[in-house]
Amino acid sequence: MYTKDTKIGEIAGNPAAAAVFAKHGLGCLGCMLANFETIGQGCAAHGLDVEAILKDLNALEK
Repeated sequence: MYTKDTKIGEIAGNPAAAAVFAKHGLGCLGCMLANFETIGQGCAAHGLDVEAILKDLNALEK
């Protein structure tokens, strides 16, 4: 399960997760900070709804 504390770099190799990030306009997967920044931090930095992104990401696990 993904949380707001999951490091972006942990899911960078998952094409389905990349599609979720793209859908929400979050381009963090290619960022140099991806290995250090969390999903929550990335969303906050870009003014995005972390709960909506987590809902979509966690739906991938089902």
